[in-house]
Amino acid sequence: MQDPRVPPDTRDRFERLYLDCYPAVYRYALRRTDSVDDVADVIAETFLAAWRRLDDVPDGDATVLWLYGAARRVLANHRRGESRRSALASRLRGELAISQDEAPTDPRTEAVRTAFAALDQADRDVLALASWEELTGPQIATVLGCSSTAARLRLYRARKRLARLLDTTDEVTVMTALRGEAR
Repeated sequence: MQDPRVPPDTRDRFERLYLDCYPAVYRYALRRTDSVDDVADVIAETFLAAWRRLDDVPDGDATVLWLYGAARRVLANHRRGESRRSALASRLRGELAISQDEAPTDPRTEAVRTAFAALDQADRDVLALASWEELTGPQIATVLGCSSTAARLRLYRARKRLARLLDTTDEVTVMTALRGEAR
């Protein structure tokens, strides 16, 4: 359905511009990005800029040059954003590495990690809510969308399965060790 607020001649001009210039903008973006997702983003943002500033887009051979300029600016913005994301990720990796280095070494930690990973997702979810988020039975029930009784039963069974994997019957020690994994 066509938007009645857009004059037909404006729509027709944009459609012609898009059909005529898409291959050139595609090649431009493809040569300057590392992924097809980035190519798609550059093309979309470039033609969005053209749509928004259609009155500024020149006719004839200058059209594709204008689009190249717009694509160049889109790529610059994309690279700046990528640089910021990369810097943030590096900083977070550094902070996480420091916090891991500061973590006390408990001989049971690796065993708990391995056993926890061996549980099914439902058991891991209920144990994590109880141990890491320190939620009560009714709070866990709200998160899981079940009754309080069902949440307590799921937690009880998950604790038993984790203790069995760790070859112990001492659930308190297991849950304490699991809380230490919340870092």
